[in-house]
Amino acid sequence: MVIEDGKFYFIKDEFFDVFKDYGLMLNKEHGKMRPCYFCFKDRQNKEIIWFVPISTKYDKYKKIYDIKKIKSGKRPVYNFVFGNVLGKKAVFLIQNIFPTTEKYIEKKYTNSNKDVEIPEVVKEEVITKSLRVVNLAKEGVNIPFYNIIEMENILLNK
Repeated sequence: MVIEDGKFYFIKDEFFDVFKDYGLMLNKEHGKMRPCYFCFKDRQNKEIIWFVPISTKYDKYKKIYDIKKIKSGKRPVYNFVFGNVLGKKAVFLIQNIFPTTEKYIEKKYTNSNKDVEIPEVVKEEVITKSLRVVNLAKEGVNIPFYNIIEMENILLNK
């Protein structure tokens, strides 16, 4: 499977079995595959693919963002990127980013058999902020709720 930066994919349940103690957002059932994730390949290690969950709870995360922005002062807030997906307000939850490998990708998310597209500016902002969060984690500053560097090492050693 060819994984394309800026496209959306579903992840296999098997991945969550491996990382069951990490507090990740789990796959939902009831006939619907969700959530789907915005994906992009790591810039240094081509085996690693970064998954960023999206949410339609725009207002909820906008309030959290506004509070974080006030508290951070002049420092940037990397937790979220706001945009539109399929004509609806959506939030890219960078604070919930995690690594995986192609082995754990179920399939691409499409709408009416077409790739879901987002504006290039949003795609670039998600990737740029996400890579900054990954680099911060490598420096010991963990924005995600779990240790993404430890997860990356587990994946690379499997």
